[in-house]
Amino acid sequence: MILSVSLCVGVLVLVSPASCQTASGPVQDLVQRNVDFGARLYRAVAARSDGNVLLAPLTLSSALSALSGAATGSTAQQLLEGLNLNGLDPQTVPELFQSQRGLVRVLDLKQGVGVFPAQTFQVSSAYTDLVQKLGGVVQTLNYDPPQDAADTINRWAQLETADQVQDLVTNLDPQTQLLLGTAAAYQTRFQPAFNASVTLDERFFADKYHVVVAPMMMRTDKYFLAYDRSLKVGVLKLPMADGTAMLVVLPDEDVDVTAVEEDLTGEKIRSWIRQLKKTKLEVQMPRFRLESSYSLSDVLQTLGITQAFQDTADLSGMGAAKSPTLTQVVQKSVVSVDESGGASDDRVSTFSSLPPRLTINRPFLFIVYEPASGSVLLMGRVVDPTKK
Repeated sequence: MILSVSLCVGVLVLVSPASCQTASGPVQDLVQRNVDFGARLYRAVAARSDGNVLLAPLTLSSALSALSGAATGSTAQQLLEGLNLNGLDPQTVPELFQSQRGLVRVLDLKQGVGVFPAQTFQVSSAYTDLVQKLGGVVQTLNYDPPQDAADTINRWAQLETADQVQDLVTNLDPQTQLLLGTAAAYQTRFQPAFNASVTLDERFFADKYHVVVAPMMMRTDKYFLAYDRSLKVGVLKLPMADGTAMLVVLPDEDVDVTAVEEDLTGEKIRSWIRQLKKTKLEVQMPRFRLESSYSLSDVLQTLGITQAFQDTADLSGMGAAKSPTLTQVVQKSVVSVDESGGASDDRVSTFSSLPPRLTINRPFLFIVYEPASGSVLLMGRVVDPTKK
């Protein structure tokens, strides 16, 4: 049976079992601005690739907010504008991020934010404390020889992500003054979980000319679903055991996934969530594992964050006698999507009539978010589920 595209508009009340807290006031405003920035960042990165894509936008936002805590003058102002935080008092931004971090309680997301200045820049304890409040670390390094510094950064990333992120950095410049590192790893635990015993190898149409065979998970249950007529995409919500949820965004067969990405905004994501409506559905989707590694310096500069990378950067808030220049921003993320679940649940839902089937067998987008706070944690594109 084919999924009907005639769907009614529904309203979903977003409540996380992991926490009864919700964002409000200035923190809610920050959350929405973060999502808007994440969508802009995703579009910029996705436009440079035609393969699989994975980003952890909130982790990067936290790292850049930590950097903004060291910035002053026009450098600080430009950082805030690039982060879509224009109009906010730079002094209050780290505190707002700290409040948002207190709302996001996602046990299955392991992430790290690291600020790594060269040893020639001595950092004040006040700035170190500020970064720690944001969940990050500050560690000065000797970048010459660069391999020793790379080994230290990579060990930090492994520790923060339970060994999921390996080799965050490879080639480092011995003249590095300041490196901003972010790492994130997420293992899905769908609730209810897919039953591994019914997973079958099926065709996945990567494009018009390439078909791959991928393990396709299947489950029949009640899910939240929406359809965006303007972009011709179906949107499926898959809840997680840790209180997060995954939105799977599947374009119609005649719609290219990159065309959907061009119109991806924070408001578009929020509108999809508002339209979700519960329905009986048989879901079939691929098992996949993605790993992505990006040097984001050039991307961030296309988003207007340029001064921090220049010799005139004012990052004197670190407390160093001479302000360092931001040399590199790196992120590596890992996500595993499979039949792993919280409690074992092999029950098969039965309905009086066969529900429609939604088969996710062509390129799609996915967004992992926390309903309680509205924070978007991961964004990605799956073109070929058999490739990392």
